[in-house]
Amino acid sequence: MRKFYICLTSALTLSSQAMAETAPDPRELITPAIIESVGEWLDNPIVALSINAQNDLRGALAQADIDALDQQWRAERESDDKPLISATLSAPLSIYLLRVQAGALGLYPEIFVMDANGLNVGQSAITGDYWQGDEAKFQETFPKGPEAIFIDEPEFDEGLQIWRAQLNMTVKDPETGKAIGAATIEFNLTELQRRQTPNS
Repeated sequence: MRKFYICLTSALTLSSQAMAETAPDPRELITPAIIESVGEWLDNPIVALSINAQNDLRGALAQADIDALDQQWRAERESDDKPLISATLSAPLSIYLLRVQAGALGLYPEIFVMDANGLNVGQSAITGDYWQGDEAKFQETFPKGPEAIFIDEPEFDEGLQIWRAQLNMTVKDPETGKAIGAATIEFNLTELQRRQTPNS
């Protein structure tokens, strides 16, 4: 019995190592049809309404103000008192994104939407930071116009034993067509690949 257990453990370890070494190509798996389907639920009025409301409220913030908000977010992650995090997670947009995530049955580990400053407006879970403006997910989308799409490199999640990759898209105003913010949709590539494999 012990020998069987050791063999089984070794086999599972080798299987995990093989999975970790073989990165699926997110640009093949995240097809134009999938991007279009994401765009459809991003077209829900709550998305643009929430972004526009935050853009109107904050305007173009100075970098010092952005940094202060980001530092507050990071500090709140370690604190019992979380006013900024609680306000963001309880926002209607966050509730909508959480429902989208739940309805996808494991396909989206994380979804969040940013304003014109690169600050979070809504999210399905607590992110590590509040400001995304210094990262490719924002820099390769919002500043590049309303049709910009950026698919990031895959990363292996050791804890969940899955491959993940982020689809990043500019969000535009439905009336003007102008860029107002951006969205990051993280895909469970392992699950996406399984769904695209016949007879899986």
